[in-house]
Amino acid sequence: MATFLYKVGRLAFRRRGLVSLLWLAVLVGVGFAASTAPAPPTDTFSMPGTESQQAFDLLKEKFPAMSVDGATARVVVRAPAGAKLSDPAEKAKVETLVGALAKAPDVASASDPFTTGALSQDGTTAYAVATYKVSALEVSDEAHKGLDKVLADARTTGLVVEAGGDAVKVDGAPGGGAEGIGILVSAFVLVLTFGSMIAAGMPLLTALMGVAIGGAAITALGSTLGLSSTTSTLALMIGLAVGIDYALFIVSRYRSELAEGRERQDAAGRAVGTAGSAVVFAGLTVIVALAGLGVVNIPMLTKMGLAAAGTVAVSVLIAITLVPALLGFAPIKVMPRRDRKRFYGKPLTERQQRKADKRAVRRKPNLGTRWATFVVRRPLAVLLLGVVGLGVVALPAAGLQLGLPGEGTMAPDTTQRKAYDMLSQSFGAGFNGPLMVTVQARDAATAAAGVGKELGKVEGVAAVTPATTNDKGDTAVLTLVPKTGPTEPETEELVANIRGIAGGLGTDEGAEILVTGQTALFIDFSRTLDDAMLPYLGLVVGLAFVLLVLVFRSLLVPLKAALGFLLSVSAALGAVVAVFQWGWLSDVFGIDQPGPIMSTLPIFMIGVVFGLAMDYEVFLVTRMREAYVHGAEPDEAVVTGFRYGGRVVGAAAIIMVSVFSGFVMDVNVFVKMVGFSLAVAVLFDAFVVRMALVPALFALLGRSAWWLPRWLDRLLPNMDVEGEKLSRTSAAPVLPTEQRREHEAHIPS
Repeated sequence: MATFLYKVGRLAFRRRGLVSLLWLAVLVGVGFAASTAPAPPTDTFSMPGTESQQAFDLLKEKFPAMSVDGATARVVVRAPAGAKLSDPAEKAKVETLVGALAKAPDVASASDPFTTGALSQDGTTAYAVATYKVSALEVSDEAHKGLDKVLADARTTGLVVEAGGDAVKVDGAPGGGAEGIGILVSAFVLVLTFGSMIAAGMPLLTALMGVAIGGAAITALGSTLGLSSTTSTLALMIGLAVGIDYALFIVSRYRSELAEGRERQDAAGRAVGTAGSAVVFAGLTVIVALAGLGVVNIPMLTKMGLAAAGTVAVSVLIAITLVPALLGFAPIKVMPRRDRKRFYGKPLTERQQRKADKRAVRRKPNLGTRWATFVVRRPLAVLLLGVVGLGVVALPAAGLQLGLPGEGTMAPDTTQRKAYDMLSQSFGAGFNGPLMVTVQARDAATAAAGVGKELGKVEGVAAVTPATTNDKGDTAVLTLVPKTGPTEPETEELVANIRGIAGGLGTDEGAEILVTGQTALFIDFSRTLDDAMLPYLGLVVGLAFVLLVLVFRSLLVPLKAALGFLLSVSAALGAVVAVFQWGWLSDVFGIDQPGPIMSTLPIFMIGVVFGLAMDYEVFLVTRMREAYVHGAEPDEAVVTGFRYGGRVVGAAAIIMVSVFSGFVMDVNVFVKMVGFSLAVAVLFDAFVVRMALVPALFALLGRSAWWLPRWLDRLLPNMDVEGEKLSRTSAAPVLPTEQRREHEAHIPS
């Protein structure tokens, strides 16, 4: 592997113009394809194999006029204090509102609460339902503005008017500001790390090119493969993250090789041969984690995972080809300004050399060297402190409650939350989460009538509406209102209970009864994610374990990496529960309403953080392995790994934490939750697990850390990630004393 990538790096450095033009041609080509491709399809949410999806498909087939996929807006109206909506004056206001609602853009129909019986018992509150011609994701800005105008006009008459439903625009939708902040912070950290604007610009340039190619490819293939406009969200986030990381490590290694006195082309080849090998295997672990989302069996997540995996593959290819090509255009300017004179200036005189030697002796080792030396001297104390600390932070995760975002968890000042609360107060908590029960039988009307009577006797059911039958008379739909809210455990138990007794309901033995609706769909979604969690974790960790065994030729190193990842993810989940579920520091993070954690968060966090965690593991431990293979003692190998890799891994982690922290400033609580969880997970994994626990364990295990059974050693192919074969063919030139000492003291990587 190292020898092959060494040749690739030298070739790209030598043929830098050709390589750059080829990547530019790829960018232009996919950009042109994206610009001429048909519009991508709209987002569709489906869960094959679940009862809710089966019932939705049945409703589409049997009730085509119901517009099952059409967006809805439920407009809630409350009379002024002391009045009732049945009063002639107030009733006229409501009828005017319904008339205006029916004429709003994209609206197919609007129900009249006085004819549908949608009036509370006290006569003060009513609701009208507007059904749209298009799905929620296709509702236009014009339609949103039209609905807002209808609501505003009605409020001027003295009515209290709020609206909920998927047709209502969500305030604080995520924008592009977070990515911009992340890029600015990344640029600042890279400049501090490298001390060179050119060296700092290369990772940013190549990362942006990678996400541009990945995003354009997703758009170009959108109509063919059914990739919607939101499929690229994860791809852009992860592509930017790993793109910066991978280029950062190769540029850093090139600078190290150049500082050791190697010829420029050889330095580029060795940088790609060693750091590039680590990039390839790190990229494979990320690809495995993202592609593994297919295990969940939710098409939307599968497409997002595969699209992100493809973008990561592009980032890997760019790192091992375009980065060395760009280094060829500025082989010396990537070095700090103070070091460039070594390559441009005249050799030092004997007197200047003696003075430089004295200055180099007085200089302290870099921070990575000092930290690693501290850890290997006190490994047990560092290990216990790190494990106990993360364990304490992880304790709240034991009380983790999962749910999906709903109007009941939105900020209290949003119109959706106000409408939700008004309906709960006037019609009952379960009114916001009705269930739809489909009955398929030869005589659906009769069967549904019997089913409705029996469902009304089930504990937890507040009301059951009369059935609606299709034209053929073979399918009927009932609406069931629970006594409890859509996110309460009692509602989930009710759904399970109804499904359990469905076979014995009604008089028609051949009737097929299914339970669906948004509440049931959310319950099935959460259950699907729960069932997929362990298989997904096993697949991702198992395949990554095999890859790491190939890379490090050790059983304990991959095991330690996996256990450390589980520890950091547990701690991150604990922090998320404490802040977003329990409400700790809610004022600091701007959380108006603590509540359940989003169901998709744990599995999403596992996929993203696992990939980044293995990046840091591979980059840091590969340098330790390289030193160990070349004859260093175990403790010395740890210190060497941190001398050359500690600062760069720290910089990469700071960049990722900054990028994800940008989303914490979003006003949308769920975007905020994702940003916070990823930021703290990377923070714990990089700075506690990889920078503290890993060197402590290596110090305690000594040579046994690299133990591998002889029979397995004979079976495994030698990937030569550490570049041992390269060291046999191209030994580094001997540096002058001053240059060698200064390099060891100030190596920035």
